[in-house]
Amino acid sequence: MLMSLMKQHGVRKVVASPGTTNISFVVSLQRDPFFQVYSSVDERSAAYIACGLAEETGEPVALSCTQATASRNYFPGLTEAYYRKLPVLAVTSTQHAVRIGQNIQQAIDRTVQPVDTVKLSVQVPIIQSAEDAAYSNIAINRALLELRRDGGGPVHINLTTTYTKVYDTDELQQSRAIFRYTSDDDFPVIPHGSRVAVYVGAHSCWDSGLTASVDAFCETYGACVLCDQTSNYWGKYRVNPSLLFSQGKAIASVENIDILIHIGHTSGGSVPRRIKETWRVNLDGEVRDTFGCLKNVFEMSEQRFFETYAAMGGEGVSNFRDECMREVDAIVEKIPDLPFSNAWMAQQTVPLFPEGSIVHMGIYNSLRTWSLFEGNRIRGYCNTGGFGIDGGVSSLLGASLGTDAPCFGVFGDLAFFYDMNALGNRHVGNNLRILIVNNGCGVEFKNHINRAYPLGEEADAYVSARGHYGHQSRDLVRHFAEDLGFEYRGVENKEEYLSVIDMLTSPEPRVRPVLVEAFVRSEDDTDALRLLYGIEESAMGNAKAAIKSALGEKGVRALKGLIR
Repeated sequence: MLMSLMKQHGVRKVVASPGTTNISFVVSLQRDPFFQVYSSVDERSAAYIACGLAEETGEPVALSCTQATASRNYFPGLTEAYYRKLPVLAVTSTQHAVRIGQNIQQAIDRTVQPVDTVKLSVQVPIIQSAEDAAYSNIAINRALLELRRDGGGPVHINLTTTYTKVYDTDELQQSRAIFRYTSDDDFPVIPHGSRVAVYVGAHSCWDSGLTASVDAFCETYGACVLCDQTSNYWGKYRVNPSLLFSQGKAIASVENIDILIHIGHTSGGSVPRRIKETWRVNLDGEVRDTFGCLKNVFEMSEQRFFETYAAMGGEGVSNFRDECMREVDAIVEKIPDLPFSNAWMAQQTVPLFPEGSIVHMGIYNSLRTWSLFEGNRIRGYCNTGGFGIDGGVSSLLGASLGTDAPCFGVFGDLAFFYDMNALGNRHVGNNLRILIVNNGCGVEFKNHINRAYPLGEEADAYVSARGHYGHQSRDLVRHFAEDLGFEYRGVENKEEYLSVIDMLTSPEPRVRPVLVEAFVRSEDDTDALRLLYGIEESAMGNAKAAIKSALGEKGVRALKGLIR
């Protein structure tokens, strides 16, 4: 993998020093005509040779050494490279990490480097699983990209070895290379006929310039913009596919995407499951392989990216937004009757949020559930950065202090009680409106998509933490809220909720902040999500049943034989 990526990133020159731990790497290099290998017994000298070679040729130069103190002798040369911004790649071969610090010969710790020797240091393990391979691919790509980033500089790869004695590979397997582009580079072309979509993770409020640039890009390439409630894009190419992309094994045709442009930050939304490659656009320029198929990173503003590509021109094969919307609308029409639950309340409430209002959702069930439905132009937020349940109410309060617009929050009981002290803050204003979905436990762990679901009631004691905070007490939150000046309503069924929904969502200012506490059965919350996530699977099951009924068992077997 390292050699394949060195080739693709243009690292041809190598200064190798003798040793045992790096035998496999060095022999593989010397047998590959792509690489130009030079020898230096002394690692201190080798590092300085690399500095001179990199300066003279303008190319990155790699170093290879064995275990023990050999690598320590790279430090003088790497320090020189650091301050002169020379692209020197120090590959230090190492034994397995289990040997470090165990009084085993030559096994020294290379996990920490002096701050002015390398720009980046990565640890590459022995690959024993698909996740190991993915981790190693990202780590090596990051290291190789850093050689030329921001003017260049030295980088360190600590390469774990197995001391293989077999050299029977005639051709290297091509590993995925990730490339970085800045505003000064020539951009890769989006191939004609590509199916392109923009995926927006959690995103701050958009300005008109960014929205216009994304709209122009989508018009040029026939693309659409995939959003959840925290994406905050409301241009004409918006599509909320959360429900469509959550249908279990039923994969929608619009999930087949050639190029997915990824902007924004960590998202709790559903993602397309058949993406060929991802292009990430962010000023930080970091390698963040959210979807497992990252190819290009664009270190620039989002607006610059979309304006540049819109100006480059292109031809979309179809109006992808219309195609997506047809599938989204079709599945929305199939939503069954839901029990009184978080999902049912989201279905009733999301369309009623006033345009321009602010909505904060708790991690994770509330965010997931309320993103399944679409409504007016709101600004949606959730603490997806750290993705913890601990500060949602406080974040909502903070938002309400910065605006006169209505600020809504929806939180499960555990998330609310975790942060309920925020309601006692003396700055709470009358634009604050909160819905608590009190199901008596962490219902996330009761959902059929959670790994704790098979535990059933066994999960209640510790995993889902059932029974805390008054065990759905009808008085606890009411007393707390009313004593702090809130207008409180408790509801236990659909009719009661509908009777207070206007109090919760009305755009008109209220005299006091509002808190509605909905008491629901955790079983109903679980059933509602299962119904929503199984719409297409139910349809597939019904279709199979109809075919089986029409053909009979023999006919079905005959049909299967023809298909084979």
